[in-house]
Amino acid sequence: MAGQRDSASEQVDIEPLLSGYRPPPGTFDEMVDREGRVRAHWQPLLAMLARLGPNELSRRFAAADRHLRDSGVFYRVYEDASGAERPWPLSHMPLLIDGAEWQALKAGLVQRAELLEAVLADAYGPANLVREGRLPAVVIAGNPEFLRPLVGVAPAGGAHLRFYAVDVGRSPGGHWWVLGDRTQAPSGAGYALENRLALSRVMPEVYRGLKVERLAPFFQAFQAELSALNRQDDSRVCVLTPGPMNETYFEHAYLARYLGFLLVEGEDLTVREDGVFIRTVSGLKRAEVLVRRLDADFADPLELNARSRLGVPGLVQAVRDGTVVIANALGSGVAEARALLSFLPALAPTVLGSDLTLPNVATWWLGQTRARDEIVDRLDQMVIASAFLGELPGHGERREVLGAMLEPQERTRILEQIAHRGIDFVAKEAVTLSTTPVWHNGRLEPRPFTLRLFLARTSDGWRVMPGGFVRVADDIDARAVSLQRGGSTGDAWVLSDKPVAETTLLPAPDRISITRGTGPLPSRAAANLFWVARYVERAEATLRLVRALVSRVSDSDEATTRVVVQICSLLRAWDAVPNDLPHVRPVLVASATLQGSDLEGALPYLVGAAQSAASVIRDRFSPDAWRALTDLFELINAPIDRPPTESAMFERTNAALRIIASFSGLAQENMSQLAGWRFLELGRRIERAIATCRFVRQFAFAKLDGALDVLLELADSQITYRLRYVMVPAAAPVVDLVVLDPNNPRSLAYQLSRIETHLAALPQRSGDGRLSPPEQIATALAAQIRTANATALDAPAFLALEEALMKLADLIASTYFTTHERAEVRWEALG
Repeated sequence: MAGQRDSASEQVDIEPLLSGYRPPPGTFDEMVDREGRVRAHWQPLLAMLARLGPNELSRRFAAADRHLRDSGVFYRVYEDASGAERPWPLSHMPLLIDGAEWQALKAGLVQRAELLEAVLADAYGPANLVREGRLPAVVIAGNPEFLRPLVGVAPAGGAHLRFYAVDVGRSPGGHWWVLGDRTQAPSGAGYALENRLALSRVMPEVYRGLKVERLAPFFQAFQAELSALNRQDDSRVCVLTPGPMNETYFEHAYLARYLGFLLVEGEDLTVREDGVFIRTVSGLKRAEVLVRRLDADFADPLELNARSRLGVPGLVQAVRDGTVVIANALGSGVAEARALLSFLPALAPTVLGSDLTLPNVATWWLGQTRARDEIVDRLDQMVIASAFLGELPGHGERREVLGAMLEPQERTRILEQIAHRGIDFVAKEAVTLSTTPVWHNGRLEPRPFTLRLFLARTSDGWRVMPGGFVRVADDIDARAVSLQRGGSTGDAWVLSDKPVAETTLLPAPDRISITRGTGPLPSRAAANLFWVARYVERAEATLRLVRALVSRVSDSDEATTRVVVQICSLLRAWDAVPNDLPHVRPVLVASATLQGSDLEGALPYLVGAAQSAASVIRDRFSPDAWRALTDLFELINAPIDRPPTESAMFERTNAALRIIASFSGLAQENMSQLAGWRFLELGRRIERAIATCRFVRQFAFAKLDGALDVLLELADSQITYRLRYVMVPAAAPVVDLVVLDPNNPRSLAYQLSRIETHLAALPQRSGDGRLSPPEQIATALAAQIRTANATALDAPAFLALEEALMKLADLIASTYFTTHERAEVRWEALG
């Protein structure tokens, strides 16, 4: 391998970087030519990396990985039944594309986008291409992505495609060709942006020195185009996501935040006669533009897939009415069919008046007899794939098979399938992917890759993102690259020969409009914030019970034993332990509460429910708050000693309580105290108030030695009581402190006061000036507690308070979280 010198600056020996770099014979390598010489546009990068040295490079690449981890970048794997999040696999070496080559590539991409838009417009319009015999009818009508309810419906805004992606690779001769089109809901642009941020932050001098084209202008143009499609000033652009279990959910949330759009799920939206609306805690807010990130078939359970729980009932009718723009339009997934690849080269001269300048890989649709007969004889040179679907029919989750690698039995079976129903299959030329360098074990090594490029429709025509999403194979012999099957991702740098202006989506400092709001809060987000707090607070109350139990199990006196029975009884009532274990040892009751994942009151269930609710609104939590929840989940689900020891359970309980305290503190100190924070606080205060009522009922009136001590411990009020009363606990002072004292942050009175404050600050649903139904309950309860006497309260009174608090929680849900108009709700004050 011949080393090169950087002629633009001091001479640097790059030979050590190239040591052992050997691309496979017969492939095109991005960095070196067939004689092993470094290509001209790679030489400056290698010189800069050589100056840094391998140790500094490894340190910086580790910093990039740390940035991605701290930013919460992740993806999911469909085949993983647990749905676990996987850390983002970054390939640290960028792919470099010369500026002149990029201009030619860009022109071919724009031409292809125009061709696909014309094909879609014809498929859902006059169908001339089918009528004239240029496209077989089955290629359109037989495609599962062809949505018949949309035939004859012109998309609002006049375009089917607004965001388009193309997977490309290089031939052994160095020419770019298209491997596939992505028109349904193209993914990867957000990940490409995050890859760019990670690499540019750890190598800023390299990034600036190479004059890399910026990505921000592309996103800026796309943002401006979608925002301009709004016809009313009060409407919002929304990113419609299938939800947090989707493998690219991080990207959905990231792009929504970056572009300033609102992230919504199907249940956040409702269709009315005059359009699509967002359900928010302030009422319905209009949405006129949806960036669709779920498959079209799931978008409307009324007219499309009736089994869908992800879509918006009536959305197709809203499209017909022209009240909503969807990017990309429903049904645009038709253009992704591999079968279409075999016809596009012939369609281009007819539709566009010119041949495709960027060809796709040679593809044969096997629904045609001649193509089918030809492929049978050349099967060893072909890749067989589905004509329409992602998976190959009859071959499980395999997306394609290489003819030369088929066993005799598999070969016979696939030939029989093709003969029986050839329309479901295509044959593609078996391509050898070109290679690009990756940093592996302290040196550069070649790896096969594919490149996904992105285009956005703007008022000035198609705009191509100057960069892309690179997918790199782990195996040097890989013929297909996918994160779902291993591999890593990289950034593509388009080099300019001129200085590159630094562009950002953020406004200039002297042009920032001051605002203190964050936009409407969707009802679903409010509900999840409310329930995150309730589950976390419920887990805290349960942990306090377990700690009180564990700290007393070693005492053998009769009074303590009776108190322990009371604690175990409450845990059973909370469904924290099985009811068929009435007389087991208390230590086993504590262990079951800490580890019983199948019981709704046990800690694994409560903490799992809290994390699940938080995952739906992850973008509303700081990284530290999310990490606290993750730490709590991992701690509670970690194995514990067998048999469980008191000390191990005590340590586990204390550690969990410390994490919950940190989470509560982060929420209190780091969240903007707007509507979302208030719903988090309401959930926390209501749940704490309910728990306090239950604790008082269980221990204040039991007339057992030590029961009042347990109550003070559960209410975290022992120190205050001892400072205030130099005496053993007595019922009236304890009840006064735990229930009636407005200065005790654990008391019932304090919770009710905070509930009143938060309800008063929420958006009012009616303009008549009266208290809302939840406020009526909270005000009545607060007044009752403020005027109560500790000696007059009894167990039935606390049961009534508990029931009223649960009714308050239900009423908050029906007022702010439900999805339909409601009749006015009134509530009678407690008698």
